[in-house]
Amino acid sequence: MDTMRDRFAPVVSRLLDEDPRVAVVLAEIGLDGFQDAMRRHPDRVINVGIREQLLVGAAAGLALTGLRPVVHTFASFLVERPFEQVKLDLGHQNTGAVLVSAAASFDWPAGGFTHMAPGDVALLDTLDGWTVHVPGHPDEAEALLRHAVAAGDDKVYVRLSVQSNRQGRPVDGQRFATVREGRSGVVVAVGPLLDAVLAATEGLDVTVLYATTVRPFDAAGLRRATEAAGTDVVLVEPYLAGTSTAAVSEALSDVPHRVLGLGVGRRELRRYGTIDEHVAAHGLDAASLRERISGFVGAGRVPAGGRGPVSVGG
Repeated sequence: MDTMRDRFAPVVSRLLDEDPRVAVVLAEIGLDGFQDAMRRHPDRVINVGIREQLLVGAAAGLALTGLRPVVHTFASFLVERPFEQVKLDLGHQNTGAVLVSAAASFDWPAGGFTHMAPGDVALLDTLDGWTVHVPGHPDEAEALLRHAVAAGDDKVYVRLSVQSNRQGRPVDGQRFATVREGRSGVVVAVGPLLDAVLAATEGLDVTVLYATTVRPFDAAGLRRATEAAGTDVVLVEPYLAGTSTAAVSEALSDVPHRVLGLGVGRRELRRYGTIDEHVAAHGLDAASLRERISGFVGAGRVPAGGRGPVSVGG
């Protein structure tokens, strides 16, 4: 099966042909995939070299002229390194762009910590007005890329990963999808972690929601799910653990609830290893998830109309 990133250049190259507003800004990484598009559209495929701050600044300049820039590099070089430009050139100037990352939290372990970005979504959470898509399959990545480019002049982040679920699902760029229904808690599986969550919750009486668009957070969808399944909520995110716990607490602020945030830990893993070894070390494999989820849902559950703890992180 191809990867999400394998879909990126062909999809965006077609968008360059279809829409004269679309431009692509690169910083060397991913350039090979746009050679043909660069020959057809030399004025709208721009390589700034290894200058990530310029990468974002140039995109903002293109947006100010009325273009729809698509900006691509590794997540650590797209969100973290040029964060000031993301904050000011895009946010403060109220200009829109589509930031498309690769390498996710630890997709290239041999690249070391410089090429890992488990805190990217949490960092964007400090800014206003960002839409964040986290596809879990190449088919979903293609659909969400098209959705992002077509989203007027909005600020959109599309987080691509080599990790993938076995099958793609319909995505609308807005709402969570209900994959399984239960009565003893709600588990929100984000992007490529859905398969692990489904294996981890097999036989458990829980509702599983699938999230490929995490900002704006689908508060209404979560509330509907908790009406039948109760207000024990487990978040399983492929980036920094607990990134969306505040969004859950805000969605359920008027009812007693508990939240467990599972994801990538803050402790730096200094051995390269493999992706699967990093998944296991962060407790995101099916066996580890089952132990954490089964030990949380239902324990200390708050009866309807009762009082109880509001939120706990994990």
